[in-house]
Amino acid sequence: MASSAAAAQSMKKTIGHRGVETTTGETTYKKTTSSALKGAIQLGITHTVGSLSQKAERDVLMQDFVVVESIFFPSEGSNLTPAHHYSDFRFKTYAPIAFRYFRELFGIRPDDYLYSLCNDGLIELSNSGASGSLFYVSSDDEFIIKTVQHKEAEFLQKLLPGYFMNLNQNKRTLLPKFYGLYCVQAGGKNIRIVVMNNLLPRIVPMHLKYDMKGSTYKRRASPKEREKAVPTHKDLDFIQDMPEGLLLEADNYNALCKTIQRDCLLLQSFKIMDYSLLVGIHNLDLASRERERAGGQSGDSVGSEGAVTPDQRRPQTQKSLYCTAMESIQGEARGKGAMDSEDHMGGIPARNAKGERLLFYIGIIDILQSYRFIKKLEHSWKALVHDGDTVSVHRPGFYAERFQQFMCNTVFKKIPRKCLHVSLTIFMNVDIVITSIRIRECMQSDRPDLVPRTPPLAENAADYEANLSTSSLEDYLLLY
Repeated sequence: MASSAAAAQSMKKTIGHRGVETTTGETTYKKTTSSALKGAIQLGITHTVGSLSQKAERDVLMQDFVVVESIFFPSEGSNLTPAHHYSDFRFKTYAPIAFRYFRELFGIRPDDYLYSLCNDGLIELSNSGASGSLFYVSSDDEFIIKTVQHKEAEFLQKLLPGYFMNLNQNKRTLLPKFYGLYCVQAGGKNIRIVVMNNLLPRIVPMHLKYDMKGSTYKRRASPKEREKAVPTHKDLDFIQDMPEGLLLEADNYNALCKTIQRDCLLLQSFKIMDYSLLVGIHNLDLASRERERAGGQSGDSVGSEGAVTPDQRRPQTQKSLYCTAMESIQGEARGKGAMDSEDHMGGIPARNAKGERLLFYIGIIDILQSYRFIKKLEHSWKALVHDGDTVSVHRPGFYAERFQQFMCNTVFKKIPRKCLHVSLTIFMNVDIVITSIRIRECMQSDRPDLVPRTPPLAENAADYEANLSTSSLEDYLLLY
């Protein structure tokens, strides 16, 4: 009993399968230490990518989506695997041919994939949320590795054919980019992991973060969350903090909302709900002021945990396509709304109500939740106590519509246009043309196709002289 009590005391802060050892302080997942899990992941991916490169490239077939390859890694090594100082484990790779196609579609070469994930140690993210999952980021900031539950991994396998079809039709999506699905079997436990694109680059300090669902029921960051250096706020926090929303140029706004609409339609077709839009906001003007206060020091050292410096990142020629926020909505086009900057790091340019320049990074997350019976039951129970339309869990069709409306009407808005009104005053008797230009601010109308009308020319010289008013000259002088 004493030994069992000691074993029970060896773990603390358990959230789901994630815990922390009291003696070492190291994170564990299903009683496997984080260091052992990271080592197994790197050994497994090195082997599976290497063996896959020996197979000839071909079209993806339906049976490729259900293939599972398995390799055993004894600690003493074997003819196929190297020796290692971890416990014996087995590494499974799901749909290797299909995921190879996905990586190629996003411009990720096999050697780039191996370089990112296996050249240096994986970095564990401490702010892993309340899901009980572990999160790792590659040392070059390109990829996120997340542990997923059995049901989520199973659901992703079912999604793969539809995911394949969607990517073939359109690469511009805010949905997670899945690059690999694996399983580490250690200590009698299955630890399933998925490799995805990294939405929030650590080299860019995020001044604000939001996780939004378009719901208002209990959608506010907890007091404990607010104590963090950069807390992840929620829908009600955004409405309170930024009632005017994020202001985008028309081209970027239209591209973003079209992408959200298309992604929501796909998620609805798979009966997926309870997903979120993760938004990280970098304030360029605030960052500039922070550098000035710090005595002009480089902003590369200012960032979130484990921030990398530019020389640690891969060259731009190796950068993955369609992986940044801007590329997700406009392909390789940066868009007319891009602001002059040495490096946008893939952020979408915007402004706040104060006119400050912003870069924001976005992506739809947590899509591996289908509207199964337990979720239907959860919504029915909440609807009895609260307004059913305000809770986050809802039927997929309603959820998608509410999500789109909130994002494109509350979160993102078009920058008000400047309307140019021109009136011409021409003297027929002399070769002088005087142009008075009146500029006024006007909000975006419901009819963006309408152009301000130019007043008709007067029919005699007296009218011309009458049109040349003092106010017109003042308006003209204001331009200078």
